[in-house]
Amino acid sequence: MSKLAPSLKALINAAHARPGPIPAPRNIESIYKKIEREAAAQKLGRPSWLALSTAVTMTMNSPESMLSLYKAASESKPTSEGVAIAELMREVGLKCIGFNGVPRTINMLNAFRASLPQPVVSSLSTTPTRYPEPSNVESINKRGRSLWDSIYRPLETKLEHKLADAHPDLPVFIISGEYGALFTDPPRDTGANVGRISTSLVAVACLRAQQGVGPQVLSHIFGLRKAWDDGTWKTEPDAGQEEGIRWLVSDEGCTWALEKVDEVVEALGGGQGSTFAPFKAKL
Repeated sequence: MSKLAPSLKALINAAHARPGPIPAPRNIESIYKKIEREAAAQKLGRPSWLALSTAVTMTMNSPESMLSLYKAASESKPTSEGVAIAELMREVGLKCIGFNGVPRTINMLNAFRASLPQPVVSSLSTTPTRYPEPSNVESINKRGRSLWDSIYRPLETKLEHKLADAHPDLPVFIISGEYGALFTDPPRDTGANVGRISTSLVAVACLRAQQGVGPQVLSHIFGLRKAWDDGTWKTEPDAGQEEGIRWLVSDEGCTWALEKVDEVVEALGGGQGSTFAPFKAKL
């Protein structure tokens, strides 16, 4: 029973199942640089455009493109800045677990680390910051509740009850296990903080790239805009670039974000859409 039949192995790795990652198309780095230029023209900081681009690339399962994104963002930058960029990208990748699941994040982040320059790899943080213990469980729950309320108000309680109707532990896991333990940034002196605005952009990018979850995309577009209304946008690493964030939460800015996700999906998917739901799968 320890070995699989060749026919079973062949079925697991069948082409129609798309078992492997997507290679980087030739033009992907130019697309990322275009996104950066457009963001800069609107005075939108690197955390925002980089989080959006990283999240859609993670969702599309393209490690080679992740490296192309890193090269586009870190080109001509000193090693210290390259480390900060890599830290932000892998922190975004971790948050993608809540939208894409664990397997893609494992594969993508392993490949990402393996492709980085050694001076950058050797400078990355190795200290875990999300280990739950009696002294911090209450603060994790409070962070989760605060983020949940910020995104979904004034319907936060109604939505929680609806989730509980589906399964009593569903809102418990989502609010504490994801919004508290994963989506919010824990107090720490190592690694990278993503911030409130970029966290909403991660949600929008992952969900838009997946396809088939329009109601959730809508919710997180509203969640992005509510970060401006309630002032939580100020937790953003580039909160000093207020003008860019004000533009991002406008109709024009939200349209831009969705269109940039669509452009990356088009390039990586070769016109077949997301690897979550390809348009032309052979069964």
